[in-house]
Amino acid sequence: MPAPARDADVRDPPAPREGPGGGPVPVSPEELALRLRERFPDTLLARGEVTVVVDRGELLAALAALRDDPDLSLRFLSSVTATDHPGSEPRFWVAYELRSLEHRHRVRVKVGLPGEDPRVPSVVPLFPTADWHERETYDFFGIVFEGHPNLARILLPDGWEGHPLRKDEPLGGVDTRYEGAFIPPVDERIP
Repeated sequence: MPAPARDADVRDPPAPREGPGGGPVPVSPEELALRLRERFPDTLLARGEVTVVVDRGELLAALAALRDDPDLSLRFLSSVTATDHPGSEPRFWVAYELRSLEHRHRVRVKVGLPGEDPRVPSVVPLFPTADWHERETYDFFGIVFEGHPNLARILLPDGWEGHPLRKDEPLGGVDTRYEGAFIPPVDERIP
Protein backbone atom coordinates (compact mmCIF):
# COMPACT_ATOMS: atom_id res chain seq x y z
CA MET A 1 0.00 0.00 0.00
CA PRO A 2 1.48 3.36 -0.99
CA ALA A 3 2.17 5.98 1.67
CA PRO A 4 -0.29 8.86 1.88
CA ALA A 5 0.64 12.05 0.10
CA ARG A 6 2.66 14.50 2.20
CA ASP A 7 -0.24 17.00 2.53
CA ALA A 8 -2.99 14.38 2.99
CA ASP A 9 -5.00 14.39 6.22
CA VAL A 10 -4.28 11.03 7.83
CA ARG A 11 -6.31 11.61 10.99
CA ASP A 12 -9.32 9.44 11.67
CA PRO A 13 -12.58 10.95 10.45
CA PRO A 14 -14.58 12.59 13.25
CA ALA A 15 -17.06 10.38 15.05
CA PRO A 16 -20.72 11.24 14.58
CA ARG A 17 -21.96 13.69 17.17
CA GLU A 18 -24.01 12.19 19.96
CA GLY A 19 -25.73 13.86 22.84
CA PRO A 20 -24.88 13.10 26.48
CA GLY A 21 -27.80 10.64 26.59
CA GLY A 22 -26.49 8.80 23.53
CA GLY A 23 -29.20 10.19 21.24
CA PRO A 24 -28.42 12.11 18.09
CA VAL A 25 -27.88 15.84 18.30
CA PRO A 26 -29.61 17.88 15.62
CA VAL A 27 -26.97 19.17 13.25
CA SER A 28 -29.08 21.36 11.02
CA PRO A 29 -31.90 23.85 11.60
CA GLU A 30 -34.21 21.56 9.61
CA GLU A 31 -33.50 18.58 11.87
CA LEU A 32 -33.78 20.76 14.97
CA ALA A 33 -37.17 22.11 13.84
CA LEU A 34 -38.47 18.57 13.16
CA ARG A 35 -37.38 17.44 16.60
CA LEU A 36 -38.92 20.44 18.35
CA ARG A 37 -42.25 20.03 16.52
CA GLU A 38 -42.76 16.78 18.43
CA ARG A 39 -43.06 18.77 21.67
CA PHE A 40 -43.98 22.20 20.35
CA PRO A 41 -46.34 21.97 17.34
CA ASP A 42 -46.02 25.70 16.59
CA THR A 43 -42.36 25.45 15.60
CA LEU A 44 -41.41 27.43 12.52
CA LEU A 45 -38.39 27.31 10.25
CA ALA A 46 -37.67 30.37 8.14
CA ARG A 47 -34.39 31.35 6.51
CA GLY A 48 -32.55 28.74 8.56
CA GLU A 49 -33.82 30.08 11.89
CA VAL A 50 -35.92 27.99 14.25
CA THR A 51 -38.74 29.69 16.17
CA VAL A 52 -40.97 28.07 18.78
CA VAL A 53 -44.27 29.91 19.41
CA VAL A 54 -45.90 29.31 22.80
CA ASP A 55 -48.72 30.82 24.85
CA ARG A 56 -47.69 32.97 27.78
CA GLY A 57 -49.03 30.38 30.22
CA GLU A 58 -46.67 27.78 28.72
CA LEU A 59 -43.59 30.00 28.54
CA LEU A 60 -41.77 28.95 31.71
CA ALA A 61 -42.34 25.23 31.14
CA ALA A 62 -41.22 25.50 27.51
CA LEU A 63 -38.04 27.41 28.36
CA ALA A 64 -37.21 24.98 31.19
CA ALA A 65 -37.70 22.01 28.83
CA LEU A 66 -35.44 23.56 26.18
CA ARG A 67 -32.79 24.37 28.79
CA ASP A 68 -32.86 21.02 30.60
CA ASP A 69 -33.03 18.59 27.66
CA PRO A 70 -29.45 17.26 27.36
CA ASP A 71 -29.80 16.84 23.59
CA LEU A 72 -30.73 20.50 23.23
CA SER A 73 -28.83 22.17 26.10
CA LEU A 74 -30.23 25.61 25.29
CA ARG A 75 -28.73 27.06 28.46
CA PHE A 76 -27.62 30.49 27.25
CA LEU A 77 -30.25 33.22 26.98
CA SER A 78 -28.63 35.84 24.79
CA SER A 79 -31.51 38.26 24.30
CA VAL A 80 -35.04 39.23 25.27
CA THR A 81 -36.81 41.81 23.15
CA ALA A 82 -40.24 42.72 21.80
CA THR A 83 -41.97 43.98 18.68
CA ASP A 84 -45.10 46.09 18.41
CA HIS A 85 -47.72 45.44 15.73
CA PRO A 86 -50.57 47.92 16.31
CA GLY A 87 -53.84 47.02 14.68
CA SER A 88 -53.27 43.27 14.95
CA GLU A 89 -53.72 40.74 17.72
CA PRO A 90 -51.56 39.83 19.36
CA ARG A 91 -50.19 43.36 19.29
CA PHE A 92 -46.90 42.57 21.02
CA TRP A 93 -44.49 39.70 20.52
CA VAL A 94 -41.77 38.97 23.08
CA ALA A 95 -38.81 37.00 21.71
CA TYR A 96 -36.27 35.00 23.69
CA GLU A 97 -33.03 33.99 21.92
CA LEU A 98 -31.60 30.74 23.31
CA ARG A 99 -28.27 29.21 22.35
CA SER A 100 -26.52 25.94 23.03
CA LEU A 101 -22.79 26.44 23.30
CA GLU A 102 -22.36 22.69 23.61
CA HIS A 103 -24.25 21.72 20.43
CA ARG A 104 -23.85 25.00 18.53
CA HIS A 105 -27.47 25.65 17.69
CA ARG A 106 -29.99 28.32 18.56
CA VAL A 107 -33.73 28.66 18.97
CA ARG A 108 -36.01 31.66 19.27
CA VAL A 109 -39.06 31.36 21.53
CA LYS A 110 -41.88 33.84 20.89
CA VAL A 111 -44.93 34.74 22.95
CA GLY A 112 -47.80 36.88 21.63
CA LEU A 113 -49.39 39.38 24.03
CA PRO A 114 -52.61 41.36 23.64
CA GLY A 115 -52.32 45.14 23.46
CA GLU A 116 -54.59 45.71 26.45
CA ASP A 117 -52.69 43.26 28.71
CA PRO A 118 -49.00 43.05 27.78
CA ARG A 119 -47.93 40.80 30.67
CA VAL A 120 -45.74 37.73 30.67
CA PRO A 121 -44.01 35.76 33.45
CA SER A 122 -40.44 36.79 34.21
CA VAL A 123 -37.86 34.20 33.20
CA VAL A 124 -35.22 35.51 35.64
CA PRO A 125 -35.67 32.41 37.88
CA LEU A 126 -34.68 30.21 34.91
CA PHE A 127 -32.13 32.52 33.28
CA PRO A 128 -30.63 35.17 35.60
CA THR A 129 -29.23 36.96 32.53
CA ALA A 130 -32.80 37.95 31.64
CA ASP A 131 -32.77 40.56 34.42
CA TRP A 132 -31.59 43.57 32.43
CA HIS A 133 -33.09 42.33 29.15
CA GLU A 134 -36.56 42.28 30.72
CA ARG A 135 -36.03 45.71 32.29
CA GLU A 136 -35.00 47.15 28.92
CA THR A 137 -38.01 45.59 27.20
CA TYR A 138 -40.27 47.00 29.92
CA ASP A 139 -38.64 50.42 29.59
CA PHE A 140 -39.03 50.64 25.80
CA PHE A 141 -42.24 48.67 25.16
CA GLY A 142 -44.12 48.62 28.46
CA ILE A 143 -44.21 44.82 28.63
CA VAL A 144 -44.76 43.82 32.28
CA PHE A 145 -42.65 40.84 33.37
CA GLU A 146 -44.59 39.45 36.32
CA GLY A 147 -42.42 38.25 39.18
CA HIS A 148 -39.33 40.20 38.07
CA PRO A 149 -37.19 41.04 41.14
CA ASN A 150 -36.76 44.73 40.19
CA LEU A 151 -38.89 45.75 37.22
CA ALA A 152 -37.88 49.41 36.96
CA ARG A 153 -36.70 51.58 34.11
CA ILE A 154 -33.11 50.86 33.17
CA LEU A 155 -32.22 53.46 30.52
CA LEU A 156 -34.85 56.20 30.65
CA PRO A 157 -35.30 58.47 33.67
CA ASP A 158 -37.87 57.44 36.27
CA GLY A 159 -40.11 60.40 35.40
CA TRP A 160 -40.33 59.51 31.70
CA GLU A 161 -43.88 59.01 30.45
CA GLY A 162 -44.64 56.33 27.90
CA HIS A 163 -42.53 53.71 26.16
CA PRO A 164 -40.59 55.05 23.15
CA LEU A 165 -40.46 51.92 20.98
CA ARG A 166 -44.21 51.51 20.86
CA LYS A 167 -45.49 52.42 17.42
CA ASP A 168 -48.10 54.77 18.87
CA GLU A 169 -45.47 56.97 20.55
CA PRO A 170 -44.76 60.32 18.83
CA LEU A 171 -41.71 60.22 16.55
CA GLY A 172 -40.39 63.68 17.33
CA GLY A 173 -40.95 67.35 16.79
CA VAL A 174 -43.32 67.45 19.75
CA ASP A 175 -42.91 68.70 23.28
CA THR A 176 -40.99 66.23 25.39
CA ARG A 177 -42.88 64.83 28.36
CA TYR A 178 -39.95 64.80 30.75
CA GLU A 179 -39.53 67.26 33.60
CA GLY A 180 -36.16 68.97 33.83
CA ALA A 181 -34.90 68.20 30.34
CA PHE A 182 -34.06 70.89 27.84
CA ILE A 183 -34.35 69.76 24.26
CA PRO A 184 -33.99 72.55 21.71
CA PRO A 185 -36.60 72.89 18.98
CA VAL A 186 -35.97 70.82 15.87
CA ASP A 187 -34.92 73.81 13.74
CA GLU A 188 -32.26 74.82 16.30
CA ARG A 189 -30.58 71.43 16.57
CA ILE A 190 -27.22 70.81 14.96
CA PRO A 191 -27.60 68.24 12.16
